[in-house]
Amino acid sequence: MEQKQLIQEAAGSNRDVNALRHYWHVCLERRWLIVALFSLFVVLGVVYALRATPIYEAVVRLQIDPETSGVLSVRDVVNYGGKDTDYLQTQYRNLLSRTLIELVKQKLKLDEDDRYKKKVDQALAISKDITIVPIRLTRLVEIRVEHPNAKRAEDIANTLVDTFLTQNQDRKMLKASEGFTLLKKEAASQEVELQNTIENLQKFRTEKGMVSLVDDRQQQDNVDSYGLRQARSDVQVAQSRSASAEQQAKEAERWVQGGNEIADFGVVSQDKIVSELKARVAQEESQLRGLHTRYRDRHPKVIELNEMLAADRNKLKNESMRTFDAILSVARTAKAEEEQALRRYKDAEEKVTKLYEAKTTFDILSRKRERAEVIYQLVLQKTKEYDMNSKDHQQNMSIIDRATTPLKPVKPNKPLVISGSVFGGLAIAFGLAIFVNFLDDSIKSQEDVENYLRLPFLGYIPNIKSQSVVERDLQSHLHPTSSAAEGFRTLRAAVSLARNADKLRNIAITSTIPSEGKSLVASNFAIVTAQTGLRTLLVDADLRRPSVHKAFQLQSPIGLSAYLAERVRSIDEIVHTTEVPNLDVVCCGVTPGNPSELISSKRMLQFLEEAGTRYDRVVLDCPPVSAVADPLVVGAISDGIMFVTKFNKIRREHALRSVQRVQDAGIHMLGLVLNDIDFEGKDSYYYSYHYYQNRYYSSHYRSSGAAAATAANAAKKEAAKS
Repeated sequence: MEQKQLIQEAAGSNRDVNALRHYWHVCLERRWLIVALFSLFVVLGVVYALRATPIYEAVVRLQIDPETSGVLSVRDVVNYGGKDTDYLQTQYRNLLSRTLIELVKQKLKLDEDDRYKKKVDQALAISKDITIVPIRLTRLVEIRVEHPNAKRAEDIANTLVDTFLTQNQDRKMLKASEGFTLLKKEAASQEVELQNTIENLQKFRTEKGMVSLVDDRQQQDNVDSYGLRQARSDVQVAQSRSASAEQQAKEAERWVQGGNEIADFGVVSQDKIVSELKARVAQEESQLRGLHTRYRDRHPKVIELNEMLAADRNKLKNESMRTFDAILSVARTAKAEEEQALRRYKDAEEKVTKLYEAKTTFDILSRKRERAEVIYQLVLQKTKEYDMNSKDHQQNMSIIDRATTPLKPVKPNKPLVISGSVFGGLAIAFGLAIFVNFLDDSIKSQEDVENYLRLPFLGYIPNIKSQSVVERDLQSHLHPTSSAAEGFRTLRAAVSLARNADKLRNIAITSTIPSEGKSLVASNFAIVTAQTGLRTLLVDADLRRPSVHKAFQLQSPIGLSAYLAERVRSIDEIVHTTEVPNLDVVCCGVTPGNPSELISSKRMLQFLEEAGTRYDRVVLDCPPVSAVADPLVVGAISDGIMFVTKFNKIRREHALRSVQRVQDAGIHMLGLVLNDIDFEGKDSYYYSYHYYQNRYYSSHYRSSGAAAATAANAAKKEAAKS
């Protein structure tokens, strides 16, 4: 676990180191851009510091206290609270108001000042020279004025503050005067309103006959409420009595209508007279029955008793009817009492309702009067207060320090400007260099080839510092100990170690665009291949802009174009032997008018088949992929194609499209060669290890070259003697 943690820490440290190294390489690569920008900023800073007009600054310190009305004010002095910040910010803005600036301009005739007279908006120009700087956690504020003339800066600062204080005092006086006038009018209006409410209240009392309503209101409420409750109770009692009497009368009527004797009805039978008569009739009937047992109907006792019985029965009937009529009369009387009680209740209810309506209206009028009285008192109090304040206003702002004539300019701050230009120039230069490097997506390293193009990397070819085509294309032959020759030998080794290297007999070499060094790579690759003892044929397959004949100094009109056009029968007629052992060359010859048709013909395939029988390896120099389709045709009939890209010239996207075009054609890609790298110059920061490697082996190459030269001179001397 600890070992794993150590490995992770080491990996993180390596990433940091690699990132720093990457930025260092970026700075080295863009060093001229960094130097140019840095120098430009420093020069501009120095020129500005030396030639800029000196600016002087005058400072006035002002104290802004809470705004009060004076010593006679009846308000609380400390009444600011949370509005303090708003008040201060307002005053800061007022110090830069256009009205104030215009007044200062008129007083000091700043429209004739050289600094402002050519300005379209002079007030705005003056305000830009004024800075308001509040001092934190205090009520102090500094008014700073800048001007090329020290005395003028002092005058502007002092005049600005004096005018501002005068304006503030005048504004207070005007505000107090306007407020007092307004309050006087409002007080008169409120007085009329109060008088109207008093009159309305008195009028209501008179109309309702409730002059003493305020004093007797509670007592009157109690009496009327009691009368209403009593009337409600009387109604309930009368309704109960009426219901009972009516029920009894209805039962008596139903009893009579049923054919029953009225004297037997419960209430009637309970009457004292009726009950006595019923008892007497019953007794007489009993006696009559007894007499009938002894006497006949005409017996005087029987007749007398019958007469008495008839008289009593008649009395009983009359008394029963009297009692029945009394029951009906009681029901009618109870109903009348109920209606009378209801009328009394409605009268009492109406009286209470009117009383409450009058009471509500009275309360509304009373509240209006009270409210009008309160408002009138407030307005009257404010009027008196404003009257006192208008006679006594203290200035709540005071000048703590007036401006004095500045002795030293504040601008430009030469040390600050120069140091700022130095550090700013460095920051901008390095930032721009990193940004330009971020935008640069050209192919520059093996990582770019493997990560973006997804191709095998075959090797680096150093920059050959010669303008001669012969020197460049025959570098491996003329200067075998050079670092470029060693780069081509590395390329040869990479190809020989590739998969199925023994089958790579025909190799086409192309690039994305012209001038990437494909002909240089083709010629030198053919030379280093021939130096291993393999019979090698270099073919100039670029029928549009051939260049192999220039390197080998061959000027024959008969070449590959003549063979493809069937103007010659055998390749022996177009093959040229070179001074490089085991290396022959086929030039283009006369450039044809139909190169694509010739390259795509069967004769091209016959040429490669015949060349393959005579040579161990055939190297074909083809045109760029993005220009024409010839390299795709040649690559399709070859065993593989080698891509050449110039260092820091081709964008990744452009190169990727070219590679995809070749791969989409089904052509075998051997890999990519990165050409024209200045290991000892501007590109050394990318491939410093190559530089040190070349220096390490340079002594060996020098000694080997010296020995070879000595042997060659000795051989020449022997040949001369013989």
